Amino acid sequence: MKVSSILGLNARSQLFSYQYSKAKNKKIAGSKIKTERFLKKEGIPVPEIYRKFREPRDILRFDWTKLPSSFALKPSKGLGGEGIIVVKKKLQNVKQEEPKWITTQRKRVTIDDLKLHILDIMEGAYSISNEPDVAFVQEYVGRHKAFKRYAYRGTPDIRVIVFNKVPVMAMLRLPTKESGGRANLHQGAIGVGIDMATGITTRAIWHGNQIKYKPGTGRKLHGIKIPNWSKILELAVKCQEATGLAPLGVDIVLHPEKGPMILELNSQPGLSIQLANEAGLRKRLERVEDLEVKDVEHGVKIAKALFAARFTDRVRAEEGIQTVDIFTVVKVRNLKTKAKVPVEAKIDTGAWRTSIDRKLARKLGLLNRSNVLWRKTVYSAIGKETRPVVKITLWVKGRRILTTAGVANRTSLKVPIIIGRQDLAGFLVNPILDEE
Repeated sequence: MKVSSILGLNARSQLFSYQYSKAKNKKIAGSKIKTERFLKKEGIPVPEIYRKFREPRDILRFDWTKLPSSFALKPSKGLGGEGIIVVKKKLQNVKQEEPKWITTQRKRVTIDDLKLHILDIMEGAYSISNEPDVAFVQEYVGRHKAFKRYAYRGTPDIRVIVFNKVPVMAMLRLPTKESGGRANLHQGAIGVGIDMATGITTRAIWHGNQIKYKPGTGRKLHGIKIPNWSKILELAVKCQEATGLAPLGVDIVLHPEKGPMILELNSQPGLSIQLANEAGLRKRLERVEDLEVKDVEHGVKIAKALFAARFTDRVRAEEGIQTVDIFTVVKVRNLKTKAKVPVEAKIDTGAWRTSIDRKLARKLGLLNRSNVLWRKTVYSAIGKETRPVVKITLWVKGRRILTTAGVANRTSLKVPIIIGRQDLAGFLVNPILDEE
């Protein structure tokens, strides 16, 4: 990961958040209650809020025996998971005493414990700048079956960073015993990077260090398939589109029955997601900053094409480093027939992006309107030209590569396609041409 591609705190605030986000919209993300109310109006699914506590008399008026067996008690303006009590189940009440609950940290709580905690929240014990706050009781989402083997007790969530209606990076956050069932990295949760194209986890960090297995177990953290991946990305884009905040961190939970829900919005999301993905946010934000993104589906399509992981480390471990000649035969997916078509190609480390001849692209169905991601203006010796950028699936030395390609007129050149260096991770290029 190059230093120049990393997004720091100052750049996040000055170059992006300050320039693109309005202060009034940041207030929505700064309050969980305002977030829930706003997203509900937009038709975006959120966990249900059962009760709000704005002043001490609200505590006295509430019938505490009506609380469900599982719920989450939260401060509206809490930061970093502080002040949250997650109740997992209600204890059986054989002696007809006041109800008691067990939290995800295996602690017993009573009605009096909950009342005292709400008073602390109201006094601002967990809010930014210690300002008076509002407490609320929210629906407990629980763990989706896909994560039960990896998350300790609490609810895992997926953090997605969205900019200009394009999801640029994502991370699965897994609660641990140390984090007390919470999904906050600074409290000891695990952050796992996610391939934007497939929704499959790639690498993981714990306390800032890379790990391969869940601590204390032999369970691999890479290769986890996130359910409803496209739906998750679409919801994240809808949140950014509705709030106008950019870049926006969207925290999404997977309800076991109801599917993806928005848990929280962050106008200034944390930057550890870069370590989990071993990729810089700054470079990704700059790549999509000036794109004309038509709608939610278009934004998701661009994300999957631009930010597909290369799985380089896994390929090196399992296959060894592949050597490829400058001129080689690759295979390209024909979108009309779904066949793999052999094509003469040149490996060009001097070019960043892969490029394909216009006639060949049309023949393979790559210029279909649904497959064109955007158009870019290029200045060359023949003047100004607008070229489409398309999604393309290649096989180089048997390795499948999902990427983007510029379309240009290459009829006068030796080969109809060149493979740029962005698609050559994990390859060694043999510079010696066969003289025979």
